[in-house]
Amino acid sequence: MKWFLILWAGPIAFLGSWYGLSYYDMSFGFFMLTRETHDLVFQIYGQILGIPPEDLPPLVLRAIVVDSIFVLAILAFRRRKQIMAWWQARRQSSPAVLARDDSLSSAP
Repeated sequence: MKWFLILWAGPIAFLGSWYGLSYYDMSFGFFMLTRETHDLVFQIYGQILGIPPEDLPPLVLRAIVVDSIFVLAILAFRRRKQIMAWWQARRQSSPAVLARDDSLSSAP
């Protein structure tokens, strides 16, 4: 599971870093981080997909969000026993729950 998360988060972090640095043209002397490369990459992908290049970033973001929801759901499903134990311990130690339990036990 650790490798699954690493192989999921690694490309997302790489893509996000490249996008942010190239969008703001913080190239540090690297051609791949220039704004011209940024525009060229999205122009090429736009031509391949047949859509305007400015429509691609929201689509990529939406895909990352959907994939992240699936990955987190898989992680939650695999650790559901630990999550339920944590949730029960949290509910039992909450002052509001303790006060509510005391008021229920003192009812006639």
